[in-house]
Amino acid sequence: MPYPHFSRLAVVVLLAFCSIGLRAQAPVSDVTDPAIVEAFVDGAVKPAMQEHHSPSGVVAVMKGGEVILVKGYGHQNLEQGIPVDGEQTMFRPGSISKLFTWIAVMQLVEQGRLDLDVDVNTYLKTFEVADTWPGKPVTLRHIMTHTAGFEDGALGFLIVDDVARIKPLAESLAYYQPKRVFPPGKRVAYSNWGTALAGLIVANVSGQAYNDYVKANIFDVLGMEHATFAEPLPESLEPYMARAYRFRAGQYEETPYEIISNFGPAGAAAVSASAMLRFARALLNGGELEGRRILQAETLQQMLDQGFVHDERVRGVGLGFLKYQYGPTGFNSFGHDGATSRFFSHFGVSSSEDFMLFSSFSGPEGGAVNRKFVKAFYDEFFPVPVPALEPPTDFAERASRYAGVYNSSRANFSTLESVLRALGGMKVVPMPDNTLLVGEKRYIEVEPLLFREQYGSGRIAFQEAADGAIDGFVMDGFGVFQMYRVPFYETADVTLLLVGLIVLVAALSFIRIGYQWRAIRGGPADERRVEYVTLAFAVCTVAFFGLVGLGLSSGLDTFYFAIAGTIKAALVFPLLLVPITLFHIYQSAQVWRQGLFAGYWPRVRHSLVSLVGLLAIWFYFYWNLIGFNYMT
Repeated sequence: MPYPHFSRLAVVVLLAFCSIGLRAQAPVSDVTDPAIVEAFVDGAVKPAMQEHHSPSGVVAVMKGGEVILVKGYGHQNLEQGIPVDGEQTMFRPGSISKLFTWIAVMQLVEQGRLDLDVDVNTYLKTFEVADTWPGKPVTLRHIMTHTAGFEDGALGFLIVDDVARIKPLAESLAYYQPKRVFPPGKRVAYSNWGTALAGLIVANVSGQAYNDYVKANIFDVLGMEHATFAEPLPESLEPYMARAYRFRAGQYEETPYEIISNFGPAGAAAVSASAMLRFARALLNGGELEGRRILQAETLQQMLDQGFVHDERVRGVGLGFLKYQYGPTGFNSFGHDGATSRFFSHFGVSSSEDFMLFSSFSGPEGGAVNRKFVKAFYDEFFPVPVPALEPPTDFAERASRYAGVYNSSRANFSTLESVLRALGGMKVVPMPDNTLLVGEKRYIEVEPLLFREQYGSGRIAFQEAADGAIDGFVMDGFGVFQMYRVPFYETADVTLLLVGLIVLVAALSFIRIGYQWRAIRGGPADERRVEYVTLAFAVCTVAFFGLVGLGLSSGLDTFYFAIAGTIKAALVFPLLLVPITLFHIYQSAQVWRQGLFAGYWPRVRHSLVSLVGLLAIWFYFYWNLIGFNYMT
């Protein structure tokens, strides 16, 4: 072996460096140094924006009352070559808008004009929240903690691209009222409709339109010049707005300004980074900025201290504020994230560190840019020590309790949108090394029902039903989402298998009848009738799934604005399939009773088609596809 002395020296040096690494943590980057922060943000944002075709973005960082960085990336107007101005360019922060609604509610609570714990119907004038759970009314506290029990909904009505579709807020909320699927105060299920209802209550009690109230009592008070809920955008602010684009066929295409007025208090704001800096300063200063106050300090603290949590070992939700998992112990970050179909944003604040981070990126893939950047930023400047863990050696004895597929309680249960539950879900799989694979990450049991991410700080708390079975879990830092364990027939695997079986049988029946068409037409009348009904089943099934596939080919993001005409046309066929399938079952019985067709296989074949038809009826019924069950 050549150079033996050099090899031994290399080993010694390597061990020395390893021992240094074990004794000392990597140095934490200085978030108060503008040059360091800007260099890091540039390195994180620019390549991600290019990779994900995000045409514009902005990042603002504040520490100790000082603006460390406010910088724009890309262009607010590609056609005119106008770059993003970090100070003035306006972005759509989506659900970050909700924070202004919660502040408005608490302002009226301070004045004694609202009570968080009375039936919200007390404050409604033109319609009422349905009395689904008698004796258990919805309150503003339920709405602010997303525990009112409303199902979710968005496709075709939450965001529109035509100002002609704007309705008065009260009319919109009455028309789009969702079902109450959970008893209030028992389960978190994020609700845009609930937040919009809170905004309507602000308007009803204050006597001002919601947009006017927020402008007068929050934006104007804090000097947030580039901030508005008005849609379409006021002419005076139009020059500052980042245009929305999508990337198709190798180029950017401008898309219309997203209209969220029908649920405005939940997400219609447009803001600049400088406006969000002023808002953050007020939050960090106990509700006051430059001698002007939006809330008392004790009220803000109440919004953080009170709220809802499924398990005290993980962070839940405050009165509107989301509590994040970012940063080490004591960092206690709170704020909100937000998204429209074109903009994706984060707003995080830490009182203990006197710190704020705001970011927003545009484009249909802007969410990937924002997620990557936000995580990378907190990991770099506020890292969380992650002690090594060893899985319990006896975990295999109870691992199977947790296995299954879990869906979010933020879901739809009464319209065709409910089928999205079958296409989602998070798998929990016991692994041979005594860990749990949850999604794409491994978790280790640290306490009964509590797990920590093996190579990170994330935590999951599982929940037990009354019979001791695991029926759900919650994740630290995701306080408005609770995952429930789904029955096998709601899983994506079973759903796709069922759809594949239905389509396969229909397609094979169609092909067979086409191939044997002459022989069928020349056969006995009773046998022709059976074949014609089979053909009707096949045609309706192929037509339904073909039209659905055609509708989906335009991209799911287009469904935010309207339900595609092809989807509406497709819904005709499940209505036809019900009587066709029932008649086919009757005909299959006649096949056996009268001994139709030569041999057993044709009789078995028609019985199989009837059985698959029954499965198809169950599928259409369970996922609300029989009838025109969609919002428009």
